[in-house]
Amino acid sequence: MAVLVGPHTKVLCQGMTGRAATFHCGRMLSYGTRLVGGVVPGKGGARHLDLPLFNDVRTAVAETGANATMVFVPPDNAAAAIIEAIDAELELIVCVTERIPVLDMVRVRQALAGTRTKLIGPNSQGIMVPGVTQLGVMSMVDATPGRIGIASRSASLTSEIVLQTTRAGLGQSTTIGVGGDPVHGVDLKTCVELFLEDPDTDGIIVIGEIGGTEEEEAAELIAALKPKKPIVALVAGRHAPAERRMGHAGAFASSSGDGTALSKIAALQAAGVVIAPNAARVGETMRQALSA
Repeated sequence: MAVLVGPHTKVLCQGMTGRAATFHCGRMLSYGTRLVGGVVPGKGGARHLDLPLFNDVRTAVAETGANATMVFVPPDNAAAAIIEAIDAELELIVCVTERIPVLDMVRVRQALAGTRTKLIGPNSQGIMVPGVTQLGVMSMVDATPGRIGIASRSASLTSEIVLQTTRAGLGQSTTIGVGGDPVHGVDLKTCVELFLEDPDTDGIIVIGEIGGTEEEEAAELIAALKPKKPIVALVAGRHAPAERRMGHAGAFASSSGDGTALSKIAALQAAGVVIAPNAARVGETMRQALSA
């Protein structure tokens, strides 16, 4: 059983005719993702990648039976596209768009409240169940079916850890990129909860970084539940300078010590999480944790 997506997932793409969306939708179709149509206002009735286009999400859902969507819409209109998908009662939204204004994302979070919709992103590489489906821009090259759930704030480290778990003979049950923006949807804590409930996930890898409190919140959950499944974490940015953004908009540690890698590592260790010594040893650390 996969987390959040699976063979049943029927996917729309908002902004499908753009260059990036066209490229990645082609990749997803080749991988087996059940992409059923696109939403591009003003282009309803046309076809793209041999799939139907619709003017709005609600019509697309009614015509295709879609239960998920991807947002490849530019930053100035991305929040409106997400809210349109929420109003259409889609179960899952994956937003890859970067640089959405923070205030726009606050409005998105308000729109999500009380709904059944789960948002992954923005600024996310997406979600993947190896050999089944992939929504977003995540690399599929090194992924292989397995029983390790991966939740990550970093796209590049996700690719590295997917490769390591494949080489360790573990594979992945589901890989989720929560996104690098300070205000987003599904967080690391939620991913941990989902993986703990999944009978086909035997171990969990959390890839964190400086900024925010997601890792600490996940640590609080883990400390309270005391799960039997091994959890391994890597927190990037131990040597990052304070008061400076490091790549992601959300990767920011204050000079007061809040949001630092060391504070996050301490919280996770106190909760019983195994900390990987460096980025090159995450897969091996998980293999050892499973055999302990």
